Formats: sequence, structure tokens, C-alpha cells
Amino acid sequence: MDVKIDLDRDVFLRTLVRELATSLESVIGLEEASGYISLVGRAVGTQIDDMYLKALGASQLSREQVADALVDLKRRIQGDFYIIEQDDTKIVLGNRACPFAEKVLGRESMCMMTSNVFGTVAARNLGYANVELQETIARGDAGCRVVVHLVPLAGPASGREYFADVELPAPAPDTSTGPA
Repeated sequence: MDVKIDLDRDVFLRTLVRELATSLESVIGLEEASGYISLVGRAVGTQIDDMYLKALGASQLSREQVADALVDLKRRIQGDFYIIEQDDTKIVLGNRACPFAEKVLGRESMCMMTSNVFGTVAARNLGYANVELQETIARGDAGCRVVVHLVPLAGPASGREYFADVELPAPAPDTSTGPA
């Protein structure tokens, strides 16, 4: 059948993610839906970070490489992120186009993908991240403003915190000979 409708794999997948977010938000609420989407975002962030590490032949990315990777990964999925500023304490990014396009409108939980991917990549390479979504297209802002804090903030954190994966030492062998 050859009919003119706006449907391709991209539209289908964006619609699928939106409807999953809609279902989660309506059944369990925005906060819990954000939590579920965060789990997916962390897994995706880990995979994406591994891709950049492998492509660059590095075991760890510098702050500048992290900032560039965040912009690059969003560009690859049709976002329009750019660096506003960066220093040793933060990376501030702007965005003019969401990869989910119009499907993100009114679905703030979908922003957890950005928060978790950015937070996971930054924390895995730099040790810590606190991602603050100051403005989002999902909330109706003209664009996004995302601050990735690289050092813990004084006082209560206003974003979502991410920590580097820590290898825990193996437990010491039990050398006791029984009850004392």
C-alpha cells in the first residue's frame, strides 16, 4: 500500500517512548515514572560512554571530551545541544531541538533520558555529576538549559546526583576458627 502518512521508524519509536512515558506517568505518577526512565537512561549512558571511550582509545575522558561527547551524542540523535560555558566545576549546555521532537511536550519524565545519559557519562569519567534541568522543552520552554555540576553543591542538591562506579574490594576471607 502506498499512502501518504507521517510514519517511519523514527516517528514510531518516538511515539512508543512517549506512550510508555504517558502510561507510567498516569499509573504511578511523574516522580516514579522518572525513576523508571532513569534506570533505562543509566544503562544507555553506560553503553554510550563505552562507545566514546573505545572510539577515542581512552580509559577516561577529560572534562572537555565529556562536554564534546554530550553535544556529539545529542547531534547524532537529532538534538541541537551546544556548550554555553564550562569550567572545572560545571558544564552548561543549551538545546534548541529535542531528539523526541514534539513527542516530548508535556512528558517531563522523558527528560530523565538526558539527565541520566549526561550524568552517567560525566560521573563515570569525572567522578561525580549533578544534572540540573533548569529549562526543558517538555515543560514548554523554548529550549533546554542543562547544568552538569562536576563538584557537589553546598546545601541541598537541586538536580539529580550521579556517582562514579566504585569497585568494591572483595570481602576479607573468614579466618575465624569457630565460636570464641
